[in-house]
Amino acid sequence: MHDYSGTQRLLGLGGLAIEAGTLAFLALRLPRRLRRALVRGRSRPILAAAAAGAAFAVLLVVVQLPVSIPAEQRARDFGLSTQDWGGWVADLGKSVAVSMVLTALGAVILMGVIRRFPRSWWALGAAAAIVLSAVFVFFSPVLIDPLFNKFERLPDGPVRSEVLKLADEAHVKVGQVYRVDASRRTTGANAYVNGIGGTKRVVIYDNLLNDFPPDQVASVVAHELGHVKHRDVPRGLLWLAIVAPAGMLVIQRLTERLAPEARLGRGAGPVVLPAAALSIALVSFLLNIPGNAVSRGVEASADSYSLHLYGHPAAFVGMQRKLAVQNVADPDPPGWLQFVFGTHPKTVDRIGYALTWAQDH
Repeated sequence: MHDYSGTQRLLGLGGLAIEAGTLAFLALRLPRRLRRALVRGRSRPILAAAAAGAAFAVLLVVVQLPVSIPAEQRARDFGLSTQDWGGWVADLGKSVAVSMVLTALGAVILMGVIRRFPRSWWALGAAAAIVLSAVFVFFSPVLIDPLFNKFERLPDGPVRSEVLKLADEAHVKVGQVYRVDASRRTTGANAYVNGIGGTKRVVIYDNLLNDFPPDQVASVVAHELGHVKHRDVPRGLLWLAIVAPAGMLVIQRLTERLAPEARLGRGAGPVVLPAAALSIALVSFLLNIPGNAVSRGVEASADSYSLHLYGHPAAFVGMQRKLAVQNVADPDPPGWLQFVFGTHPKTVDRIGYALTWAQDH
């Protein structure tokens, strides 16, 4: 397990370094041909911004292939990935296509507010980020997720009955419960909650349903119902609404420092976008650190809710151990890595909490 996670960790950090280096290179030492092309795009800034955003999305995927390909090969070597290279390339192509559309849209909006509101575009940018995130959360389960997997409503049977029973005991409207064919891509197991309003749903990996005993599946479901009970998806959007204004203000200041043309209003052109992209990446990385700390607290709260709703701490502990083994995950990653990147409590901490809960109850 450590042999796998240690090297995958290095590959992941390598990919992050490549992305950061690419962004810094484009912002600080943009090649002359690209600069001239972006300067010429000032005559049609919105169209040029869309093209630059789409190209940028492709570039970031291409430069990371030297680490993403070995990472995929190692996932196969350790039995985690079940895809052949054709499926992997197809998924990569779909992911790039979605990223091109979203990045082009973001670049268009950013270019528009920089030109129209040169002094206060940070405020409009923050509002756009919040609105677009809410739209994405709403539509992603029904428009984007089905591009990569097949979702079907959990059929009648013991698992569905247990889900509905737990939801009734929790006094929550669970929305729909779906089974996803994750096994076409991985042997890993998971479950999650996404969507808001009419698209709210609980999604369970088919690997979880097939490979885990019923009491452990119920323990996972109770955890996900904790997210529904606590309205964690809308609360995530609320967290974004809190940090986005300050974050966008810093982004504006950094962008103007790197590309003074951003202050020119309608005189600004797509040449400012590389500086804006680097600024967004830096600020997002820093804001993710407290965001991940919040996420770990949210997940710990859902663990607590699972134990209070379903009980069975032995099932909870068994589920955590089996998830770590099946997902080839490090149950006790280094503290600095957990602090910066960890979105969930360590597996050893989650097991320790369940054992303590069992003693108290």
